[in-house]
Amino acid sequence: MQAVWFESFGAAADTLVFGELPSPEPGSGEVLVKLYASGVNPSDVKKRAGAFPNLLDNGLVIPHSDGAGVIAAVGEGVDPARIGERVFVYQAQYGRRFGTAAEYVALDSVRAPRLPDEASFEVGACIGIPIMTAHRCVFADGELDGQTVLVTGGAGRVGYYAIQWAKLAGAKVIATASNDKDAAVCRAVGADEIVNHRESGWGLAAVACNEGKKIDRVVEVDFGVNLSEVLQCIRIGGTIATYSSSVAEPKLPFRDMMFMDITVRMVIVYAMPEAAKTQAVEDTCGALRADRLQHRIAHSVPLGDMVRAHELIEQGGFGGCVVVSVNA
Repeated sequence: MQAVWFESFGAAADTLVFGELPSPEPGSGEVLVKLYASGVNPSDVKKRAGAFPNLLDNGLVIPHSDGAGVIAAVGEGVDPARIGERVFVYQAQYGRRFGTAAEYVALDSVRAPRLPDEASFEVGACIGIPIMTAHRCVFADGELDGQTVLVTGGAGRVGYYAIQWAKLAGAKVIATASNDKDAAVCRAVGADEIVNHRESGWGLAAVACNEGKKIDRVVEVDFGVNLSEVLQCIRIGGTIATYSSSVAEPKLPFRDMMFMDITVRMVIVYAMPEAAKTQAVEDTCGALRADRLQHRIAHSVPLGDMVRAHELIEQGGFGGCVVVSVNA
């Protein structure tokens, strides 16, 4: 099969190899998926750059956790009726070496749920990390109907879906955006109010947008950078659900946060409880069948141009997902 892999850490142009590898076979409880799309996420490029020094100890790594395709074969214990089923794939390259940057991937059948016919393979490649992370951030801490949710970086990959999940749950949504284009994107998917996170005092601006009332929940894109502003706008007993921080070891104002009874939830799909993953999959599939989610595919590149895909993620400066087309 054609695949992309790396055997050393470093820049994409120096480490990513495009070539032929043996096609995998499904083991017990596994399915073999013929992939049509592979999603590229920040965690994928960080792994390739060396964020996990032991990753290559057992040999080369085919990157990427997310993807979508069709089940081509099944292993022992899996219903043969699943052959031919359209699926999306998540956690493909977690705790193992072989991800979705290839024509085929064999993995646990649980990690390959059915993809609704209403969704394209490209959309399917955006479910694992962007959509499921947003779902966990929004729904992990109880009912949202009648509450106010602040989504920082609302035009980003996760924030874009967090706005939509929160609106579907009946919340008022305030989003942050740094320019008019991103603000329009946030409004288009349901944000009720927008504040500019490039302007000082934006936390208090969020309170003003909420009729002077503090915010119930925050979905946070950059915990270490934004915490001081978030503490200006979150209510006593509020929750911060964060999935990213450009500051690796943020300094916490412990006393202030303690007296606010703040809950901080760290979110990553891999560590979500299985029940939460199942619920995210069920809710996502239901929303896709009902056409209740909007999507943004910012870039679609061929498998042989994987270096560009990784460089796009590292460069940033755009909203939406990067998807690699496979078996086109």
